[in-house]
Amino acid sequence: MIVYAVIVFAIAALGGLYLAGHALREKFAPWAVSLLHAGLGALGLILLIAALIEGAASQTVLIGFVILLAAALGGFFLASFHLRKRLAPKAVVVVHAGVAVVGFLTVLSQVI
Repeated sequence: MIVYAVIVFAIAALGGLYLAGHALREKFAPWAVSLLHAGLGALGLILLIAALIEGAASQTVLIGFVILLAAALGGFFLASFHLRKRLAPKAVVVVHAGVAVVGFLTVLSQVI
């Protein structure tokens, strides 16, 4: 289950790079990509929850999950700008991405 979560998060990260590229150039990204990125992130979190409930995950995976959950909250904040047709602050985009990468690497460390 954790391996699948890592794969899903890796695909979501590709969408995140695309979205961040738009945001850092002060352009709006397509909603479809934003929704796909959010949906994949949510699926990854659900897979981690399932692994944690089954007891098949270590303490490190739990820590990675909490970090990724914080990144998801930042993602909701970023989406609120998109909904209001305002450009997201670049600093928030960078922090969101950084937190997500740390969470991803934390979970990945238990797979490899």
